[in-house]
Amino acid sequence: MDTQSLEKLRFPIGEFVAPDHIDEDTLTGWIADIESFAQQARACVQYASPDQLTWRYRPGGWTLTQLVHHCADSHLNAFTRFRLALTENNPTIRPYNEAAWANLPDSLSPNLGISLTLLDGLHARWACLLKSLSPLQWGRTYVHPEHGKQFTLRETAGSYSWHCRHHLAHMRQAMDSKGEY
Repeated sequence: MDTQSLEKLRFPIGEFVAPDHIDEDTLTGWIADIESFAQQARACVQYASPDQLTWRYRPGGWTLTQLVHHCADSHLNAFTRFRLALTENNPTIRPYNEAAWANLPDSLSPNLGISLTLLDGLHARWACLLKSLSPLQWGRTYVHPEHGKQFTLRETAGSYSWHCRHHLAHMRQAMDSKGEY
């Protein structure tokens, strides 16, 4: 498979690029993506057989099982980052090794109900928080040490809206291709 085809499988909706200007309508759309993610993820995998849960969305990519558990891990960390930024002055967040987490026993468990239930509550609560933010709060920041830069909550909402859509596309890709890219 050529490099361009592999990149399309890796980034089916493209890579996230924060817009120069983020208005209220954009934020509203991003919040809607975050709010609806758990339902959409559940719909993608609810009828998957144990065999289908082992399907990958690309060569070397995660299985459907790992994708669902990864989203729970990632979004729980994101929610925590929002809360830290809202309660501390420009905190430095703690990164984690996503690849290593995706290979822990709980991330390999075919019991997706655990993470889907977590995502239901997490995304409902996250959306509630996001809908309550004032313009001043959207400008709050945190520092990501791996990137060596400061991020606003405004642009982070866009990044996680993208992350939701990105991994939903991966789930659909794995199912549509039957794990055969």
